[in-house]
Amino acid sequence: MKRNTLFILSLIIMGSLSFAATRFAATTWNLDKTHSAISFEARHFFTSVPGAFEEYEANIAFDPENLEESSLSVSIDVASINTKNERRDGHLMTADFFEAETYPNISFTSEKIVSTGDNNFEAHGKLTIKEVTTDFVMPFTLLGVMDSPFQENTLIAGFTSEFSLMRNDYGVGTGDWVSDAIIGDEIKVKVDVEVNTAKN
Repeated sequence: MKRNTLFILSLIIMGSLSFAATRFAATTWNLDKTHSAISFEARHFFTSVPGAFEEYEANIAFDPENLEESSLSVSIDVASINTKNERRDGHLMTADFFEAETYPNISFTSEKIVSTGDNNFEAHGKLTIKEVTTDFVMPFTLLGVMDSPFQENTLIAGFTSEFSLMRNDYGVGTGDWVSDAIIGDEIKVKVDVEVNTAKN
């Protein structure tokens, strides 16, 4: 009788742990690249020059009710930069700027995600550009979650993020002619992401 009681208790405990693991797993989202963008602006003398990275991958596990299990990792293909000027894009690939052959990717991996209120969040993690890795906080906003009108049992969500980077912190731009007076140190970045997932 005692053995049966222990066996039943073990089953209850194992079942509870299994339920907890399922309940607290953050939702995994699929990136919709056709409706997403990573863009930036850099100052040249007095005016802002826009650009974008066309190729990137992201792994997103996010649930605003379960931030402990939420995570974000992004890898950007440096060679996919597009400033609508072929000569300038080619120059950005060289050792004067990104040195893309040696450092082909920009990456960010979160270590924790925290709420700052009103659907606003911060992803705290490591940002790597060229050979430099720094602690970085990426703010972002959850724009909303809705049922897809095109696919059954599918949810759609949107996120947006705006922040600034100092290019000199990462050794992007060398030589007197790339001084801050010509190309601004501050780079403004905007990330717009649409994701989807199957409903449970």
